[in-house]
Amino acid sequence: MQDDAFIELDGVEKVFDVRKKTGFLKRERRQVRAVDSISFTVARGEMVGYIGPNGAGKSTTIKMLTGILTPSGGRLRVAGIDPSRERKRLAHRIGVVFGQRTTLWWDLPLIDSYKLMHRMYRIPDGRYRENLDRLVELLDLGTLLDVPVRQLSLGQRMRGDIAAALLHDPEVLYLDEPTIGLDVISKAKVREFLRDVNAERGTTVLLTTHDLQDIEQLCSRVMVIDHGRMMYDGPLAGLHEVGEGERTLVVDLERELPPIDAAPARVVKVEGPRQWLAFPAGESAAVLVARIAAEYPLVDLSVREPDIEAVIAKMYVDQAGQAERADQAGRAVS
Repeated sequence: MQDDAFIELDGVEKVFDVRKKTGFLKRERRQVRAVDSISFTVARGEMVGYIGPNGAGKSTTIKMLTGILTPSGGRLRVAGIDPSRERKRLAHRIGVVFGQRTTLWWDLPLIDSYKLMHRMYRIPDGRYRENLDRLVELLDLGTLLDVPVRQLSLGQRMRGDIAAALLHDPEVLYLDEPTIGLDVISKAKVREFLRDVNAERGTTVLLTTHDLQDIEQLCSRVMVIDHGRMMYDGPLAGLHEVGEGERTLVVDLERELPPIDAAPARVVKVEGPRQWLAFPAGESAAVLVARIAAEYPLVDLSVREPDIEAVIAKMYVDQAGQAERADQAGRAVS
């Protein structure tokens, strides 16, 4: 393990026993491996995206990191603490937002939930007031403090949950779909807030989300998990290369012209003097731009990165194809 690692997983597994009814008074027992020998480290102050399809094992991993679940095998530490053995001690150092499962008291006004957390976490009065004022302002909660939680919209409650998770100055924050139910403006505010928390306080953030703009705007590193196994762990830019994604060059010309000829890029769309060219993520955009600028009358241009969702989908397809080919080769040998 790395010396500066704040979160450490080494060969962590989680296996569930599942019973399925197969007939009258008969049940079949089988094991489901939700997390399969996952290993990774996260440094203090790092903001990392942890993504994958539904059922990939993301939430199971988070629950083991918080101590809600005990690993079936492997070693896991958060700030040097074994979460399942010292859950209460760890609770004071972590904050959690679990998607649509609120940590707020349903029938109480929002402010009462915060007052209860003030006592539960034994937050010093001055620090509590300072944190609360800042969170209320940045997350636009001022008009919601006296509203019972059950009357809040999903987006309002999500903002309330994020504030609740940060009231006690956690060292690490686990976020599961933090922008679900938010409009575009609210999403932008939450993302900006999370960037500030990470930059100003050095809060370590592990983010799972299906809104890939969250990952693109917040995380420089991303981990992709599928069927409990790590598929990719590295910089966001490298994910495009692994998935063989394509970038898009949007070119505005002085006048309408025939499609630009600049292989290996290819024109995928033309609207008047504007043309869209797709080119492999591994190719240099600078070389392509210089070539087009030398041969065509340019007004403006921009480069758009590949859609991460499409890249990940291709990774899944490629992995499934490799598994099928390996299975066929095994049957041929036998």
